Formats: sequence, C-alpha cells, structure tokens
Amino acid sequence: MNILHVCANPKSTEESVSKQLAARFFGKLMELNPDVELNNVDLYQDKPPYYSNDLYRRMWMPVFDETYEPSKAEEAAAHYATKQAELFKTADVLVLTMPMWNFSAPAVMKAWMDQILAPGLVFELTGDGPKPLHNITTMVLLVASGGIYKEDDERDALTRQVRSAFGFIDISDLRIAWADGQNPLFFNDGEIRREMAFEAAEDLAEELAEESQE
Repeated sequence: MNILHVCANPKSTEESVSKQLAARFFGKLMELNPDVELNNVDLYQDKPPYYSNDLYRRMWMPVFDETYEPSKAEEAAAHYATKQAELFKTADVLVLTMPMWNFSAPAVMKAWMDQILAPGLVFELTGDGPKPLHNITTMVLLVASGGIYKEDDERDALTRQVRSAFGFIDISDLRIAWADGQNPLFFNDGEIRREMAFEAAEDLAEELAEESQE
C-alpha cells in the first residue's frame, strides 16, 4: 500500500493536535503493516504557488484546442503541479492532515488542491465526464478544530470542499478522524475529545491495514 500524506499545519507536532492525530494514525498503521510506502508532503516546507493565468493556460488551453502549444512560461508554471501529481498517481490512499481555520481548510491546502486537480494530471475529460488518471480509492481526513461540529454541519466548509473536489475525480470513500472542541476558552472537555479522536484515528489505521491484507 502506497500512501500520500499531505500536511497543512505550520506548528510543531507538540503544538498541533492534527499532527498528533497523524502521528497516532501512522504509528498504528506502520505497526500493523510495516510494508506501507509513505510519501510525506509538508505544505509549509514545500509550498504550492497560488493558481496563475500561466498555469490555467497550460492545463486548460490544450483541452479546448488540441493544437495549442504552451509557452515556456506556461510550462514552468506547471512544474509544482506536475511534481505533486506524480506523487498522487503512485498512491493508493490519500491522507490529508490539517486544522480547520475560519470554517474551512488552510489556504495552503486549497492552493495544493488547485495545483493537482487539473486535466492531464490526475484526470482527463471525456464525453462521459472526468476519467481518473490515478489509483486512489480511499481518503483519510485528519482534522482538529477549536469549535464543535455535528455531522453535515452547515458551518463545515472544509469537509464539503474536500468531498466535492476529490469526488469529481472519483474518490468517494472519505474517512474522518476529527478532534473538535480544542479551544479551551469555550470548551472544558478538549482533552477527552482529543483522546476520542486519537482512538478514531487508530481505528481507521486498523481498517486500512486489514483491507490491505485482503
């Protein structure tokens, strides 16, 4: 099993609950399946550029015009996207680790998604709709938030964004471990909620380990 792990948190693991979730998830997974191949992408160490007109033209103009030849600037603009897409296409499982900021994903995670979710990289457009150019069937979302959110909470733009964006390229199996209520100014049970999320993360790891051996 090959896993691509993309992390969007600038804090150290000691300060970051979402990174602690990832540590528990991968610790359990590697314990149960030491043969897992893991590629880690830290978006604060390898920052994605924001979407540019050159990148747009490189990715989309050939879709509209098969004879279109990208300029050197347009090819250069696609360097990060191409590199990340290669990691994406070697993976069987995608794991995203992040906090919720202002009810959604950190901007750096959205920027990474904008880079790779492009025609010719991880999908192609056909008369029947988008056709995946990857092997990922399962996503794991490891999230921490200050607030508390019920399932399908209208304030939760993070989950809806991730589900919709990756569902477009036929990744519909989304599994979540979420440490909510982590703001001590508003909630006094953050530690209990954190431990419950750690257990959920380890349960997800056990599920993946079992599935990889079937």
